[in-house]
Amino acid sequence: MNIQIQVNGQTFTAVLEQNAAAQALRQLLTQGPVTIQMENYGGFEKVGALGQSLPASDAQTTTQPGDMVLYQGNQIVIFYGSNSWSYTRLGHVTDLTGWAEALGPGDVSVTFSLAE
Repeated sequence: MNIQIQVNGQTFTAVLEQNAAAQALRQLLTQGPVTIQMENYGGFEKVGALGQSLPASDAQTTTQPGDMVLYQGNQIVIFYGSNSWSYTRLGHVTDLTGWAEALGPGDVSVTFSLAE
């Protein structure tokens, strides 16, 4: 299962995990693209409220650039650095070329949609 992530005019493909949260996210995206205002946090991630909860199965995780996770059941976090925390994995960007540059140093608007 693939989705697209659009940020600052660039489109990236992410492969979704095989879990209930990722399946729920994919189901949500069948209704249309979801745009989230994401704040820069800690110099290694962007975080934003999804507006609804997904089924969480948090586990201690060390993330890598390109990882997409669920935090507190209702926030999406995308990484351009690394962090260790309790998250539910959602997916991973397959090609990180331009990823950190597209996310930039400040807050961003990110659109998630089904891959065509």
